[in-house]
Amino acid sequence: MSNKNYKRTIFSWSIYDFANQPFTTITVTFIYSTFFASTIFLGTEEAGVSAWGKAITISSILIALLSPIMGAIADMGGYRKLFLVFWTWVCILFSFLLYLPQQGDVFSALLFFCIANIGFEMGGVFLNAYLPEIAPKHKIGRISGYGWSFGYVGGLIALAFCFVFFVLPDNPLNPLTGNILDKSTYEHIRIINVFIAIWFAVFSIPTFIFVKGSKVSKNKSKKIISKSFKTIFNTFKEIKKYKQLVRFLFARIIYNDAIITVIAFGGPYAYTQFGFDMDTNGKLMIFGIVLNVFAGIGAFLFGFLDDLIGGKKTIQITNFGFIIALLIAFIAPSLENGELYFWICGILVGTFMGPNQAASRSLMGRMIPSSKENEFYGFFAFSGKATAFLGPLLFTLVIDLTGDMRWSMLMLALMFSVGMYLLNNVKVRKNIDS
Repeated sequence: MSNKNYKRTIFSWSIYDFANQPFTTITVTFIYSTFFASTIFLGTEEAGVSAWGKAITISSILIALLSPIMGAIADMGGYRKLFLVFWTWVCILFSFLLYLPQQGDVFSALLFFCIANIGFEMGGVFLNAYLPEIAPKHKIGRISGYGWSFGYVGGLIALAFCFVFFVLPDNPLNPLTGNILDKSTYEHIRIINVFIAIWFAVFSIPTFIFVKGSKVSKNKSKKIISKSFKTIFNTFKEIKKYKQLVRFLFARIIYNDAIITVIAFGGPYAYTQFGFDMDTNGKLMIFGIVLNVFAGIGAFLFGFLDDLIGGKKTIQITNFGFIIALLIAFIAPSLENGELYFWICGILVGTFMGPNQAASRSLMGRMIPSSKENEFYGFFAFSGKATAFLGPLLFTLVIDLTGDMRWSMLMLALMFSVGMYLLNNVKVRKNIDS
């Protein structure tokens, strides 16, 4: 591959994170999750948060079931690009549909969100599978970091745009029609989902065009599917050959569950503990913008650290950073100047979130066997989603038992501690990683 084509491929692969990150930043973390719990759900805010957690749990289980199967099919049939495009557009279409649910439309809101979230995560499976092919081993950490930093820049720009054009104005305009958005029906919030869908559709185009996929197999689909299931079975059967990789995936199950929970409940926690909202003070939007600034910086800089000291050590540093941040989040509401400390917590979470996910992706890329990229990144997604219900479930369970969301922060800190312990026992060859 020529230097020009190499740079274009890396950029086109990285910009997919730029395209899809607003879905996580705006829909999952800061805006739609809080909007659902406080407005669409007709009940207490705690019950709304619990319902949101159940939707994440359901979508996570489905992702865990689909990802290894579809990854193996992609390996056998060369369908990586096709699946990437398909799941991307699933996310786009159902993000668009999230504009429709209004106050009380709980079922449709959760249904559309679940399907959009499945599309988002499945798209990531097939994007990640390209990483070992397009990135030299000695640059895989920084290239993975490029993608995550691009992503947080995308989330930042999208969040700032929504704040300035939809939330801040007294009479916000619909950019598609020129009509004034009806704040009494929260149209100025609901239209943000349409913006996310359009953003994803536009900025994913370079990835589809310039990141080349393998040729589609001429085998009949039934044969491919049967062989794919056989491949998965054989991989599980011979899993002892990849003992350290399995240990890594198991450790990731724990600390990634904690990250998923932080992402899912960060907005509702800021809203319930410190009154951060979208309309009255706009602090929730500003908080999201600040977090994304530091997330982009962290993902970019830690990518170089990843290549220098290795993915395992990078992940451990970020896990420890999360523990500190969660302890701050726990004590902040009881302090006189607690809001200041919560801002510090948000900065730490942002700084370490991107590097943790990027280093996990790059470490996986260093460890997987050749010609099994899709399948093993399917298992990578599986490890990230197989027990993804656990964090939200424990989070809501602690709320139910204590009546205080703060204690859930300590539970998440414990999960990160367990993840650190398990990852510490993973041995990675020195010629591949540290």
